[in-house]
Amino acid sequence: MNAVLLSLAVLFIISLFRIQVVFALLVAAAVGGIAGGLSWATTIETFTTGLADSATIAVSYALLGAFAAGLTETGLPSQLVNGARKLLGRSTQDGSSRRTTIIVLMLLAVAFIASLSQNVVPIHIAFIPILIPPMLVIWNEMRVDRRAVASALTFGLIMPYMLIPAGFGAIFHDIVAKNMTQNGLAVDASMLPQAMWIPALGMFAGLLVAIGVSYRRPRSYTSTAAAAQTNAAAVDERDSSAAQLPGARWRTVAGIASIAAMLATQLATGSMIAGAGAGLGVLLLARLMTRQRAERVFTEGMRSMSYIGFVMMSAAGLAAVLRATGDIDALVQTSVAYVGDSRAIAVILMLLIGLLVTMGIGSSFSTIPLIATVFVPLCMELGFSPLATISLIGTAAALGDAGSPASDSTLGPTAGLNADGQHDHIWDTCVPTFLHYNIPLLIFGFIAAMVL
Repeated sequence: MNAVLLSLAVLFIISLFRIQVVFALLVAAAVGGIAGGLSWATTIETFTTGLADSATIAVSYALLGAFAAGLTETGLPSQLVNGARKLLGRSTQDGSSRRTTIIVLMLLAVAFIASLSQNVVPIHIAFIPILIPPMLVIWNEMRVDRRAVASALTFGLIMPYMLIPAGFGAIFHDIVAKNMTQNGLAVDASMLPQAMWIPALGMFAGLLVAIGVSYRRPRSYTSTAAAAQTNAAAVDERDSSAAQLPGARWRTVAGIASIAAMLATQLATGSMIAGAGAGLGVLLLARLMTRQRAERVFTEGMRSMSYIGFVMMSAAGLAAVLRATGDIDALVQTSVAYVGDSRAIAVILMLLIGLLVTMGIGSSFSTIPLIATVFVPLCMELGFSPLATISLIGTAAALGDAGSPASDSTLGPTAGLNADGQHDHIWDTCVPTFLHYNIPLLIFGFIAAMVL
């Protein structure tokens, strides 16, 4: 059996039984390496080498977590939550129809904010630990199904980079265009929006189904009072420790300045590490916290996001093992052999291969070089237009980003929604996002490839 298929099957089955994701990745890497003909020693060495490839990502996420935690000391998240409370007013006591309307609008706002984090304000998932945990108390009162929130967040973390040529979207578009050109079909990154609007429309349809149909019913969560007390205690501790520190207005100005510094530095250098460091520097220089509290806040923030970085490193290790087996190319070549002259079968197989690869390695960006090598010549042979080929490769890469246990597009939402321990990564984030985004992407990606 193909080592890639066997490894991914093991990963998915273990994950569905609620086994810890890192352990599932380790087992899947071991199974894939041995099944692919690698020795035990080579499998371990390859996995370890793969870990090093994502060390920068892990450090970036840890520093972004520290920045997010430090930003809470400015009071900006609290102001956001208080504003939301005033805006919602008596919505928890209103009729079912009004409650549903308010929740849908709120979830669309979450999706919009997540979209901004990919393109306009490219901080990726760093906003989640700032925005989401403080909102849990309000959502618990309104009995909002967190699977709908996870769907809204994941939509905003994926759809924008597929369609919008800015921020992470510009990176995605450039990778697609570069790899297609290297494999014999010269295209420009400016063609991506025209090629990807149909698949993006499929994701939007999935979002509407998730928040308007699948998860519209109320869902109860426990310990809301305890969560509220915990938040209140954190606020009291911050206020008491800041008695001799700058006032609320200065704290707000410093918070905005730190965000501006983080964004400007990240955009200028292209480094999330440098951006997070600049934001942290502003917060420290503004003296918003005592030295002892600053150390504790930053450490807790790093801990909250470093887990995601560790999972991403483990996923990179798995990806390195799967590439070393050579079975990714074998999977692609075997699938090509079944295509013949049928464009429809070719589209279906290419999309399914993209789904499998991205689900396994957790990165749509890393999937592109793996599939472009074979997909581009095949599409040219079958007579697909450049736009159809772009749509196929872009959609095949994005497929699986939603639903993958190792993707930051699912790990990020879980990190925020599970702040009180009531949100399961696999069943409350991965499964819902897989159903509502991968299935529409398959359908709309097929349509795009056939009509463009």
